Amino acid sequence: MIYVDTNYLIRGLLKDSKEATELTQWYESGDLIFSPAPAWYEFLCGPVTMPQVSIIRAFLSGGISPFDEQQAAQAAHLYNAIGRVRQFRIDAMIAGSAISAGAPLATSNTQDFRRFVPYGLTLIPAR
Repeated sequence: MIYVDTNYLIRGLLKDSKEATELTQWYESGDLIFSPAPAWYEFLCGPVTMPQVSIIRAFLSGGISPFDEQQAAQAAHLYNAIGRVRQFRIDAMIAGSAISAGAPLATSNTQDFRRFVPYGLTLIPAR
């Protein structure tokens, strides 16, 4: 099971990008790939076309993980733990979703997400 950050959804559309290659490899190997609802929201804010949305949605073999009460509590804990920095609110929601699911997060934005590692987030190592 793999949770993907918004940048994997966006860059997954770019032929020969690292993200597109990894999404394809994970999909072909049968890994369940999920997008946390907050990442899906950011992706849909675009700009993206409906065909692009359909392409990326097809790679999400696990679907879009709803943002529920448990994930909200985890995200709030993370947000407070890192000092309530407003620019990281949605990142805290994405990280909280992955932590709640017990899944690693694939992101190209490791600099921002590293701050959540001490609180239980596992990042997929960049290649």
